[in-house]
Amino acid sequence: EAFLSLSSSLQQCKIIPGSMPLPVLKRKGDIILGGLFSLHDMVVEPSLSFTSTPPPTQCTRFNFRTFRWMQTMIFAIEEINRDGRLFPNITLGYKIYDSCSTPHQALKAAMELMGTEKASGVEGVTQSKGTCHETVPAVIGDGGSTQSLVVARFLGVFHVPQVSYFSSCACLSDKKEFPAFLRTMPSDFFQVDALVQLVKHFGWTWVGVIAGDDAYGRSGANIFADKVRKLGACVAVHEIIPKNRAQIAISSIVSKIRLSGARVILVFAVEQDAAALFDEALREGLTGIQWLASEAWSTAAVLSIPKNYHHILQGSMGFAIRQAHIPGLQDFLLRLRPMTPDALEDPFMIPFWEEMFQCSLGLQAEGQEHNVEGKPPCSGAEELGNVTNIYSDVSQLRISYNVYKAVYAIAHALKAMRSCVKEKGPFPLHACPDADNIQPWQINKGYRAETLFIDFELEDKNSRSRNTTLYGMVPLSVCSSICPSGTRKAIRPNFPICCHDCVVYAIECVRCLPEFWSSADRTACIPKEVEFLSFSDTMGITLMAISLIGSFCTCVVVFIFSCHRNTPIVRVNNSELSFLLLFSLTLCFLCSLTFIGRPSQWSCMLRHTAFGITFVLCVSCILGKTIVVLMAFKATLPGINVMKWFGPKQQKAIIICCTLVQVIICTVWLLVAPPSPHQLMPRESAIVILLCDEGSPVAFALVLGYIGLLACLCLVLAFLARKLPDNFNEARLITFSMLIFCAVWVAFVPAYISSPGKYSTVTEVFAILASSYGLLGCIFAPKCYIILLRPEKNTRKHLMSKVATDKF
Repeated sequence: EAFLSLSSSLQQCKIIPGSMPLPVLKRKGDIILGGLFSLHDMVVEPSLSFTSTPPPTQCTRFNFRTFRWMQTMIFAIEEINRDGRLFPNITLGYKIYDSCSTPHQALKAAMELMGTEKASGVEGVTQSKGTCHETVPAVIGDGGSTQSLVVARFLGVFHVPQVSYFSSCACLSDKKEFPAFLRTMPSDFFQVDALVQLVKHFGWTWVGVIAGDDAYGRSGANIFADKVRKLGACVAVHEIIPKNRAQIAISSIVSKIRLSGARVILVFAVEQDAAALFDEALREGLTGIQWLASEAWSTAAVLSIPKNYHHILQGSMGFAIRQAHIPGLQDFLLRLRPMTPDALEDPFMIPFWEEMFQCSLGLQAEGQEHNVEGKPPCSGAEELGNVTNIYSDVSQLRISYNVYKAVYAIAHALKAMRSCVKEKGPFPLHACPDADNIQPWQINKGYRAETLFIDFELEDKNSRSRNTTLYGMVPLSVCSSICPSGTRKAIRPNFPICCHDCVVYAIECVRCLPEFWSSADRTACIPKEVEFLSFSDTMGITLMAISLIGSFCTCVVVFIFSCHRNTPIVRVNNSELSFLLLFSLTLCFLCSLTFIGRPSQWSCMLRHTAFGITFVLCVSCILGKTIVVLMAFKATLPGINVMKWFGPKQQKAIIICCTLVQVIICTVWLLVAPPSPHQLMPRESAIVILLCDEGSPVAFALVLGYIGLLACLCLVLAFLARKLPDNFNEARLITFSMLIFCAVWVAFVPAYISSPGKYSTVTEVFAILASSYGLLGCIFAPKCYIILLRPEKNTRKHLMSKVATDKF
């Protein structure tokens, strides 16, 4: 009921005496759509004497871009009327006003759109009465956010839908304050997010913000500044372009930009304010700036007209909304003629035509400035197609497409209202509106899905960056550079956190931690290089190759003995014991690989225990062979039968018992104090040495001592058997092999103790491989020689003859 009473009050309103109606472009129709367009960039304020009627408002600086937007609205309405599918037997009309880029003019136009119309001419100060009729159901416009704020507050009282095509101020998204405001333009929240991501992408930490003195500029600039600060960057300068665009004020802004040192400046302003700033920047020679453009001027004429802006705006970047193609629009734009009946009723045709062709039609439109000084007369036959400017350029239809969508959105909403079905209507008691008397507030309450009135979300695919960075390179915009070596950051008083001074360190030295090393210039502690015997360095590769070759040679001996296991030279020396000795030698060669590589808990425990057990097994086998040789010789003496105590079973028992002792020692070692990785970090060295700490020096000494004990016992027994008959010359070979073995390990002890770093590990591996090769070469090489090269000596007769010869 409140809405109905407000609507009825509009029908009874009258023109206030003393007011002048605004110029309007209108077309009759069954449904009239309102339109607000800033066809001029500014208003000339007259000097008021307060003694006579003020002159009509004079608008100046005709805007061809906005005129194209207005023509797009007319094109869309005529297209709907011509098509006839949306509104059969119904025509759309329009009433379009020029808001002249000022809130006051926009509000006056909105008030006239709400139903007042002058009935007759004006004589002096007396105004004839007018009646209110032809109320518009919806208004398309205005373009500027500041104008839309004023209009939205006024139209919101009557819940008349207002669809803006270019107002992006985030403040207009407040539905409590602006319940009837809608738009086909994304909110500044999305644009600012994209701009902040741009700053983050290029690593700019020192940026400036220049805003227009209106709701659009101030709101967008404040949101940007807040988000940039949260990002960790700093705002170098934040200034406002005054609406009077006074040169002194703008010159001050340019000076502050130059003094700030910022090379990246965001201009969040409408096209007219941005142009005023760039005029002054061009005048003062401000270059080398990476300008960031808000969408209000990123695709505007300020970037395309050849006014030497090229020198200061080269490489400007900005985001633009989605562009589209509108079929037939260009032909529609070029159809205009100034002397047709329709054109004579168009109050905006005269300034458009005269500004386009820089000529005079000799006419003056109401409410428009008409200055024909120095202009030749227009013929009226001028062709718009022969002039190239932003009006006829349809290659990048962005805001024009927003206007086009706004018209169709309202049309579809009206269509849905007229096609309402009572059972499915959204109104109270399912009451559909009167199709012949649709009230504006009913459109706002209508089908949301059908009206297409939405606030658009700006997606990445709908935006594009204009141009490229400055001169093809990414400029550096920081308040302070990174401090060089030997200096530190010092906070600069009364400056943002992004600004600092680089102060030389005080002359005092701090000792680095043991795992760090001083840099060459003594300004920082750097991690030391880690050193260990690895598989990738030359020494590690060499030892690994020697180990694998030894294992391979042992396997070859095993193969030879297997192939000739029934020959006398193999059988006479206890073949089972020989194969067990060869197996233990293979393990000795392979256990040296555990000493190569980065020390770990498991590798440290494995390398020492494997070494101790395999070598005891090897020496035990040799000890068993030596005992067998001695006992065999004793068995040939009359009255002595000792071989029954040293048969195969007893030999195995000797080997098992000797090896078991070492296993017990190693087990206790691992349980009580196992070997573990250890970092050797000498302060005078630039490397950290990774070693395996023995854990228990006593246990390590017991392992080596036990091996030495068995080796000495074996050496003594072999020495005693060295003069046995020649066919038992194995005792001599064992004696020689054990001499090499003992010599190697006796030399190992002092070498191991004195070797620095990883070379102590190399010494241990070398001792293992040298002693293993000594055993393999001394014991098995002569046998392989006889088997392969002197097979005539590998006979029982030969061996027996040698025994007889030695006895006599």
